[in-house]
Amino acid sequence: MEFDFSAILLALTVLFGVVWGLDRLFLYRKRKARLDAAGTEYSDPVPVDWARSLFPVVLVVLLLRSFVAEPFRIPSGSMMPTLDVGDFILVNKFAYGLRLPAFNNKFVDLGEPKRGDVVVFRFPGYLCQDGGKVVRSGDESCSDMNTPVPQQNWIKRVIGLPGDTVEVHGAELLVNGKRVTSDEVGPYLGNPRRTVDQLMLNMGATVWTEHLPREDGSVVNHATAQMPAYTMPNSIPNDRVPSKVPPGCYLVMGDNRNDSLDSRWWGCMPEQNLAGKAFLIWMSWKGMGTGGVDFSRIGTVIH
Repeated sequence: MEFDFSAILLALTVLFGVVWGLDRLFLYRKRKARLDAAGTEYSDPVPVDWARSLFPVVLVVLLLRSFVAEPFRIPSGSMMPTLDVGDFILVNKFAYGLRLPAFNNKFVDLGEPKRGDVVVFRFPGYLCQDGGKVVRSGDESCSDMNTPVPQQNWIKRVIGLPGDTVEVHGAELLVNGKRVTSDEVGPYLGNPRRTVDQLMLNMGATVWTEHLPREDGSVVNHATAQMPAYTMPNSIPNDRVPSKVPPGCYLVMGDNRNDSLDSRWWGCMPEQNLAGKAFLIWMSWKGMGTGGVDFSRIGTVIH
């Protein structure tokens, strides 16, 4: 079952605020006068007392999560070695503008993603052709256009900006006609007791430093993993994804290039799906019996 925590927080804030507010407007005075006349010490009814106590708490949490920073947990290995399974990260919610909680409509524009940013976003669904019309579906095969798109938050790295031309052929990445260079660091070193590490070790994964150019001439140097023995990713362009990034959209890819379900399969990520920019690992849990808390990753700035 999928939960939209922001929607739940918003609903609770409204509920508690309405209960408390209506009570104070229409019921509080009569109730207090009746209890005072009877010589009874005043106390709110239990539902009103709960609403009064919880409303400010839930409101503060909602505002912090919606407009300042929101915590997320990394559930898969698609961003390894940059982000590991079990990393708990903080996401800057105002990096690209302020958005209404739950609805995600931007009402204050503070900037746009840059090439190389690690972003959290609502999964947009798979691009499908429906009688000449492009639609998004939760069905990867596009056999059922009405399959709902899962309400999930994903995390990937921005590779292509609106208007960019991006080509991907295996491990080769070209942005605006220029090959993005990488330097091999060495074999991936992991814990064979962890399932995600077993896969990478068995497939002979290697770690690379990719030099991804930004639009201002600077370069984002970040780690990627390659394991060609595992699977060959989709190329770009393909029958769903053109090489030209359309307006209001971004091409995103995982740093674990052979084990990431990203824009190479489901197309560009619409700007309206953005949740924020990942910037810090505040906790890392490797699992009981397979490392526990990884103190070396705590406080790591995400590049």
